[in-house]
Amino acid sequence: MDLPMPPRHGRRLRITLALTAAVAALALGAWLLAPHGLMVASAQLRIASVERGMFRDDVSLRAIASPLQSVMLDAVESGRVEEVPVQDGAVVAQGDALFRLSNPQRRLEVLQRESEHAQQISNLANLRVNMEAGRAARQRRLADMEFAMAQAEKQHARTSALSAQGFISAAGLEESGDRLQQQRRLLANERSNNDIEAATQAEALHQMEAATARLEAGLKLVHAAVDALVVRAPAPGCLTDFRLKVGETVVPGQHIGRIDEQARFKLDAQVDEFYLARLVPGLRGTAHIGNGTYGLAVSRIYPQVKDGRFAVELSFDADAVPRLSPGQAVESTITLGGAQAALLLPNDAFATDGAGAWAYVVDADGRGASRRALRLGRRNNAQVEVAAGLAAGERVIVSSYARYGAMQHLQFDAPIPISTPLQSP
Repeated sequence: MDLPMPPRHGRRLRITLALTAAVAALALGAWLLAPHGLMVASAQLRIASVERGMFRDDVSLRAIASPLQSVMLDAVESGRVEEVPVQDGAVVAQGDALFRLSNPQRRLEVLQRESEHAQQISNLANLRVNMEAGRAARQRRLADMEFAMAQAEKQHARTSALSAQGFISAAGLEESGDRLQQQRRLLANERSNNDIEAATQAEALHQMEAATARLEAGLKLVHAAVDALVVRAPAPGCLTDFRLKVGETVVPGQHIGRIDEQARFKLDAQVDEFYLARLVPGLRGTAHIGNGTYGLAVSRIYPQVKDGRFAVELSFDADAVPRLSPGQAVESTITLGGAQAALLLPNDAFATDGAGAWAYVVDADGRGASRRALRLGRRNNAQVEVAAGLAAGERVIVSSYARYGAMQHLQFDAPIPISTPLQSP
C-alpha cells in the first residue's frame, strides 16, 4: 500500500530562487549588452585630447587683393560707339582717349546755339550804335539850350542896365527875366532827361551783355558736350571691366568700366563673426606673399554680419608695398594679442555646435561619451582655449554635433583606444 509523502517545500524554494537568479542574470547581461544613449560609429568621429600649450592669439585670413583707389567710368552722354582705341586690361595715362561716340542731336544743338549767339552779338552791336547816336543828339540839344540860356542871361543883363537908366520899362525888364527863368528850367529838364535816358540805355546795354554772356556759357556747354563724345581717361591706371564694342549704343548713367590704380593695393577679407568684438582698426598683422612677409594693419571694419561673417579691409605699410594683381589671394594673419600658456583643443565644428558651452567628453573606457558643461575662451583658426570644465589629457569629440540633438550620452559601436589622442574618419 502506497503511503502519502510529506511535501518538500525546501526543494521548490530552491528551484524558484534558481529561476529568479537566472532571469536576473539574463536581465543584467541584456542591460550590460544594450547600448546606453545614441549609438554612433566611432570611425566617423574626430576625437582630440585636451593639451597644455601656447595659445597664439591671432586670426588667419585668406584675403583678396584689390586696388587701393579705383575711378568708376559712367557715361554722361548718349550716342553710338564709333571708335574704341583701347581694350580691357590696357594701361592708360590721364587724358588718353577711351572711346568716341556720335550724336547728331549734339551737332544740331551746336549750330543752333552758334546762330543764337551770333544774332545776340549783332543786336548788342546795334544797341551800342543807337546808344552812341542818341548820346550825340542829346549832347547837341544840351549844347543848344546852354547857348540859349547864356544868350538869355546876357540879354537880361543888358535889359537890367538899360532899365536902370530909364530906357526900358519895368514890363520889358520883367519879360526879360521871365525868358531867362524859362531857359533855366528848360536846361534843367534837358539835363534830367539826359541822365534818365543815359541810365535807361546803360541798363538795357547791361541786360543785353548779360544775355550774350549766358548764350556764350550755353555755347561752351554745348561744345563741352560735343567734346565729351570723345571719352578720355580721368586718371592713370589699368582699364578694368571695359567691354564696349563699335556700334553699341550708350546711354547716360551706363556703367562702362573702371580704372584701377596699379601701384598701391589693399586686402579685403571675410572674418568669422566671433572676432567682431575683438577686431578694431589699427591692429597689426602680416601678409605672406611668395617668399616675402609684408606688414599691414586693419584699416576699416564693416560690422554688417552676413552668413556668419563680416568684412574687413587691410592696408599695407607705406614703406613696403608688394606688387599684386586684382583678385589675387593672399594669406594674412592679424595679431590680437601675445602668446600665452593655456589648455587647448583644435578649433573644429564642436566649438560652434556647442556654442562654446558644452561638449561630449569621451568616457575613460573609450566606449562612449557624455555631455559636459564647459567654457571656451579665445580661439584662432587652429586652436580653441579651454577656460573651464576640462582637464589636461581628457578626450573630447571635436567633430560636428548636428546629428546628436540633445542626447546626454553617446555609445560607440567600437571602443576607442586610449592611446589614440586624435582620430579622424
